[in-house]
Amino acid sequence: MDGICLEQENLLTLCALHHESATLDWQLVARVCQSRAGLEAMLAGDIPEESAAARKSLPVLRGALTSGGLDAARSRVAGEVEAAGLAGARMVTVLDDAYPANLRPVPNLPPFLFHRGPLQARDVRSVAVVGTRDASADGLSRAARMAEGLTQEDVVVVSGLAKGIDAAAHQATLDVGGRTVAVMGTGIAAPVYPAQNRPLADRILSQGGALVSQFWPTSSPARWTFPRRNVVTSGYTRGSVVIEASSTSGAKMQARIAAEHGKQVFLLRSLIAAQPWAAKMIDQKKAVEVTELDDVLRHLGRPEPQHPTGQQQIQLALAGV
Repeated sequence: MDGICLEQENLLTLCALHHESATLDWQLVARVCQSRAGLEAMLAGDIPEESAAARKSLPVLRGALTSGGLDAARSRVAGEVEAAGLAGARMVTVLDDAYPANLRPVPNLPPFLFHRGPLQARDVRSVAVVGTRDASADGLSRAARMAEGLTQEDVVVVSGLAKGIDAAAHQATLDVGGRTVAVMGTGIAAPVYPAQNRPLADRILSQGGALVSQFWPTSSPARWTFPRRNVVTSGYTRGSVVIEASSTSGAKMQARIAAEHGKQVFLLRSLIAAQPWAAKMIDQKKAVEVTELDDVLRHLGRPEPQHPTGQQQIQLALAGV
């Protein structure tokens, strides 16, 4: 297959396998296939992990392999890779040295990421700035100030490309010449969602940022894709700043996931005063109350020196890109 190596193709093929309407647990695939031995074991019909996910996925794996499912899965992969290439995207997998360092230790990491724009070593010092789509004027202002301040301290700002707080964080970062990464709730080759943020996505790319997706490139937005996106938004970063979020907001879920990942969770004092769920996280010592940028920076720590891995980062272009 043009553009990706055989091991990457095999990894994606595992993700495309299905048997009797069931698919493999992608998080399981990602954990096991961080080693080539694990990838080979799964292709042979074994899962070298003792877990409920492994027990549930084993019949699916063996059923697909013995019923001719590999050919259909490889065909699906070829189509998705072609779509990604036509969109100008690249791919990185858990098999590659270039897989984001912050994301690799996360137990529910995705097996692959498609991205437009470069993934960079400096992204290891990144913070997610997130919040509600239905933001107040004060919330939008706080998000912009936080993003600007982080950028001035050479921190990469990550968010979810949603309207409201996310868009304000991306825009403010770009306005002061910073780097921002948008984690998408759709496939990398699908139209940017929401449509109103398509110009923002273009601006992110034109100013050296990146769009990142953990889904099949042609995937459309769905109710389940946005909670899944929170996993990558948390995992990609060192911590998450929640600006404004109700008890039903996806940003509340982001805070919970970040805490489960062992990341820093920063909640604004104004949010804690307004939302019982935020106050509870503080009481349980699962989050830190912050009132200003310095509070975040103090907990984030100093920048860490970057050491070469001995090999240039692998960023394989798709379809000749």
